[in-house]
Amino acid sequence: QVRLVESGGGLVQAGGSLRLTCAAAGSDFGINAMGWYRQAPGKQRDLVARITSSGRSSYADSVEGRFTISRDNAKNTVDLQMNSLKPEDTAVYYCHAKIRGLSWYEEYDYWGQGTQVTVSS
Repeated sequence: QVRLVESGGGLVQAGGSLRLTCAAAGSDFGINAMGWYRQAPGKQRDLVARITSSGRSSYADSVEGRFTISRDNAKNTVDLQMNSLKPEDTAVYYCHAKIRGLSWYEEYDYWGQGTQVTVSS
């Protein structure tokens, strides 16, 4: 059974930094893209950053230049370094991974349990 376990959330003042880490366990056939999403109260869950297995990354406009996503394929981890945090970055952050199946065309979506990030003004 695949599990994604997040860590690193917390409370920080505006302008501060936090680093989120997500570790994937139980993937027998590898992982395709990994990413981070966030959901603020009363809002939909939105993509924050995404990184492919080859290391190509993409970001939401709202975090471009402030957040950096990285991954370690050997350890099956994905990190999100968040700098210059703003109060509007406050949300529950979820790790996401597309886990490969037995066949080359199979992939399945998995989510972490979420970690709270709160940025005070």
